[in-house]
Amino acid sequence: MTTLIELLTVPRFSDLLILTPGADLAHVVDSIEITETPDVALYMPKNVFLLTTAMHFQDRQAELIPLIDSLLLAQSAGLAIKIGRFLDEIHPEVIDYAVANKFPLVLIPETKPLGSLLHKLTNYIRHTQTEQITYALDIQKRFSNLLINDANLAKIIGEFGKMVQTPVMLLNPFKEVVAQSSDFSQSRKPPEYFVKQLMEVNSFKNDSQFRSAIIADFDEKKIQVAIYPIKSNSNFPYYLVILKPEQIPYPVSEFAIEQAILVLSFVQLKNLKVTESQQMSKSDYFLKLIESQQNPVFEQKEWFPFDLNFGIKYSHFYQIIYVNCRNDEKSKFELKYNQEKSQLANYWLAEKLPRYLKDTLVFPIKNSNQLAIVLQAKEEATKIVAVLTSLAEQLEQALPISLAFSFGHSCSRLDALSTSYIEAKITFESSVSDLSQNRINYYKPKGMLNLFDNMQPEEVRYFCQSTLKELAYPETSALKELRKTLKTYLNYQCEITRTANELFIHRNTVKYRIDNCQEILGESINNPATSLNLRLALELSTPID
Repeated sequence: MTTLIELLTVPRFSDLLILTPGADLAHVVDSIEITETPDVALYMPKNVFLLTTAMHFQDRQAELIPLIDSLLLAQSAGLAIKIGRFLDEIHPEVIDYAVANKFPLVLIPETKPLGSLLHKLTNYIRHTQTEQITYALDIQKRFSNLLINDANLAKIIGEFGKMVQTPVMLLNPFKEVVAQSSDFSQSRKPPEYFVKQLMEVNSFKNDSQFRSAIIADFDEKKIQVAIYPIKSNSNFPYYLVILKPEQIPYPVSEFAIEQAILVLSFVQLKNLKVTESQQMSKSDYFLKLIESQQNPVFEQKEWFPFDLNFGIKYSHFYQIIYVNCRNDEKSKFELKYNQEKSQLANYWLAEKLPRYLKDTLVFPIKNSNQLAIVLQAKEEATKIVAVLTSLAEQLEQALPISLAFSFGHSCSRLDALSTSYIEAKITFESSVSDLSQNRINYYKPKGMLNLFDNMQPEEVRYFCQSTLKELAYPETSALKELRKTLKTYLNYQCEITRTANELFIHRNTVKYRIDNCQEILGESINNPATSLNLRLALELSTPID
């Protein structure tokens, strides 16, 4: 890319006089054109540097002001006017207007033929562009050799740093440094020093576009930083960060940087596919491990020889924690987006958890966006919760990923792992139905009454009325006393004496009331099946305080 200031400082063009100090001379110049047409701005592309004799404005220089306005809208690089043919001078009010709008206005001396000047300026720009393209192709060739030799991201970033001769680093979606150029090895500040500043000024807000920022360098002086998202068909890209991009030596061009980004995208995509394949193998292994435990002939020892890639070990402690990426209403149905969130959460937990909880594993759950954490070493419950909460909060600060954890009970043998898994899954399914799912959720054993939770109230009421008749929802005091006596009698295993003592009534009264109950119900209370139904109906029809 050639800028206007670069063009005007070339010795052979030193007789071109800049009339507007403070104008935007850093504007890129893509082409040079000669024109005498007052409405040229309607037909020209952006970044054009115009040459003219201003023939049309010979007796009406005031009309140059609307021309300047139209060129500003067209993003022109500037206007150069030759004097001595139609204009002897450029009026001060025109120059003042250009200065006020920071528009580059250049004076061409009368000794300079426009045709010759156009030819020389164009040749200079084309020669510069040719050098830049040649160098970019050379960079592409060097990168191709790295790809052929299966170079990793660290090697590629190291080589790219040498090419551009300025500090370079690669960040993952969590804004962690995964590769850096050799410039940082001799630096007083680690690369994280710069990443922290970039996050403070919100430099990663737009994940799809190039951004630049001003931060402090090694000596606390202000420097420019360029940030390029590495796009590889992902909602959460990697980032190429270049410090002091203005110091990149000629002829490294934007095209050369784009070549580097393209290569990094390819390597990242390849790594992603390899990771996905590995995760599929892990999810298959975990599914088979859980399902096989439903088989009565499960042999614990058979599973350890096959776990060399997955980390299952002999232990006297196992526990499953079900992990859910909580989705808001906006992203609930964005399948690819949610799948990527799950993959990143998997990577985050698998990378961080073993540092705090020994022998901890993370498995993706097949055909879902949930994860299963397998604890294989006993730890204090408070420590486990603290670690999970801390890691979830750190992840939430880096990316829009919110995690919730559902605990199953611990077990002492591998063949009981499926029980812990089922408990954790039940806990997840119960908690995820809530509008505000808690970060930490524990399994709560369900009694027989919970079997009726999913039944409609009308069905429950019908069951109670058909079982207890008038005793289901009594309105008279006599029926209420009979119901109370029946419930106490059943609670005390049909023992008359204990029932009488509990209710402070005579044994004969108990017998009388039970006979009345049996008459209302139309069957014997002592029948086991009837007794069970009566107990359930009495509990289900008891008013909730």
